[in-house]
Amino acid sequence: MTPLAGNGEPALRTTVLGGECLEPRDPVKRVPIASLRDSDSPRSDGVDLDHVQLLSEVQVPLPPIVVHRSTMRVIDGMHRLKAAILRGRDHIEVRYFDGDDEDAFVLAVQLNAAHGLPLSAADRTAAAARVLGAHPEWSDQAIAALAGISDKTVAAIRRASTAEHPAVNYRIGRDGRRRPLNPTEGRMRASALFTEKADAPLREVAAEAGISLNTARDVRERLRRGEDPVPEQRRGRTCRDTTADRHDSADTPPDLNDALALAPDWKAKFDVLARDPALRFNEEGRTILRLLHSQMMGAQAWERLIENVPTHSTASVAEAARRCGQAWQQFARRLEARQCETGTTQRFVSEAHCSESDSLGHSAGDLRIVSARRA
Repeated sequence: MTPLAGNGEPALRTTVLGGECLEPRDPVKRVPIASLRDSDSPRSDGVDLDHVQLLSEVQVPLPPIVVHRSTMRVIDGMHRLKAAILRGRDHIEVRYFDGDDEDAFVLAVQLNAAHGLPLSAADRTAAAARVLGAHPEWSDQAIAALAGISDKTVAAIRRASTAEHPAVNYRIGRDGRRRPLNPTEGRMRASALFTEKADAPLREVAAEAGISLNTARDVRERLRRGEDPVPEQRRGRTCRDTTADRHDSADTPPDLNDALALAPDWKAKFDVLARDPALRFNEEGRTILRLLHSQMMGAQAWERLIENVPTHSTASVAEAARRCGQAWQQFARRLEARQCETGTTQRFVSEAHCSESDSLGHSAGDLRIVSARRA
């Protein structure tokens, strides 16, 4: 639901860590150019006059600029604003954003990194340093994705920072989830909560302990088996900052955010496969495409499936899923083995090296692919 501004009008929304930047249905307003103020821009060099001239010559309507309602500062669109002035306009279309100054700056960085005239490397680094100062709890990879730099650069900025940041024992990843820097503490907290109330909802425990849903589930199952809530190999370890993005938590396997997440380039690769006549126009090829497409759900959809497996069927479903995974692994290796033999350049399933196929001794009859019926 779109939040309301102080005057009751829908306000522009930003969800930096959740992926969505702007609410596309926010209303566009025409405002006097004289009422606008220069932006608190991440661009150190200011306005590029050549780019302004180029925009002033564009004959089609340009997108509305984004304005911070409380200050009337331009968040995104200074070049479009200057181009409108150059063309003699006295009004311009805007979308309002409601938030504090730092939220406005974060949005400016996000929008400028995503489109328009690119920010320089120095501007992106400076912007990341400012965002880090305002949000030290955000993970390195979350800030890196926002500013368009590497997470290693953000980590270096964090180490070199002399600012006094509030002490936080967690990081917030790009998905907006909070994860502890020390996974052991989160697990021990969850253990205490389950000890107090054995039937406590997983989501409630996960939220209070600052761990992922999967980690809370693992702690509960360990306690039911009479085991230590912290795996032996994890005891005494503290995760690195960027782990908040690599996994659901520092001490869970990389399933939801890695293995189950839809890789950014996978849809494009699948679209290429789906257009291949050699696959589309025979039954075996269509079966391969259907099986591959059934896996393109993304982490959240997988999480919903996990949550809705009935308790009495958990072991059977897990075993079936594991067998499916083993079958896909073998299927991939057999394809790669054939690729090495024939010199084929197209890869269909994984990016593993051909050398991995040297140890395969399985026959085609060993393949058992179990497919789930698409909803």
